Amino acid sequence: MRFPLRAAALALLASVPLARAQDAPAPPDPALQAAVDSERRNPRMPAFDAARHPVDELTFFGLKPDMTVVELWPAGGYWTEILAPYLRDGGGTLIAAMEVEPPNSPYREAAAKRFAYFKRRVAEDPDLFAGLKVSAFGPGTEAIAPANSVDLILGIRDLHLWMRQGFAEEALVACFKALKPGGILALVDHRGNRAGEQDIHAADGYVREDYAKGLAELAGFTFVASSEMEANPKDTADWPHGVTTLGPTFALGNQDRAKYEAVGGPDNFVLKFRKPL
Repeated sequence: MRFPLRAAALALLASVPLARAQDAPAPPDPALQAAVDSERRNPRMPAFDAARHPVDELTFFGLKPDMTVVELWPAGGYWTEILAPYLRDGGGTLIAAMEVEPPNSPYREAAAKRFAYFKRRVAEDPDLFAGLKVSAFGPGTEAIAPANSVDLILGIRDLHLWMRQGFAEEALVACFKALKPGGILALVDHRGNRAGEQDIHAADGYVREDYAKGLAELAGFTFVASSEMEANPKDTADWPHGVTTLGPTFALGNQDRAKYEAVGGPDNFVLKFRKPL
């Protein structure tokens, strides 16, 4: 099922900035820091910590150890291996909502490969991932989780993928249904250039921050706060191969590699929304 937006609504999202807000920072949980510092994490993953700020970011979103949390499309499991032991030990629950694609989707094979990798990673260390629940989420799936059952949903670098597939509206409505009243939706993605018109399919991998806010609000969410912890002003969002021009992908290979390494990773927005009570 699709949830199409009226053309006028899309045009409005592409042109009207929305107000910013900021939450007072909460102190980090030592148990969360311990999960990030754990030697049981995939040795390749800590290299991303400096850019992703896992403790600060999860604290910003209000993560608590006794929550029911859904991680959407976890891919390689960067967040999963932090969240799974933290929530299990705190009495909470983590649901990894894996990407599934319909039979005619051009993304079906890639999604299946990511799912296979994820299952192998979980099998490598069953104790680390003990208690992890796995569900399926993608175009045409019924639900992420039972209605009104989830405290926090993490959509980290997923929105541009949903837009590419024409699935963003459906995905955000599914998030709204799964969250408890007062529950939190976390959206992190590559921030597009505010001066340009938003491509509704986000072909270059970038999403304007005001557009992302508007999509979430059209699904029923209330904007709570934003953070600049993943900001990178060197990313001008106008590269020849879109966001994949930058690291860690470097789509152009060795062509101008030093130039793109000097830019660093993408400029990301970090947005927090709430389902109204």
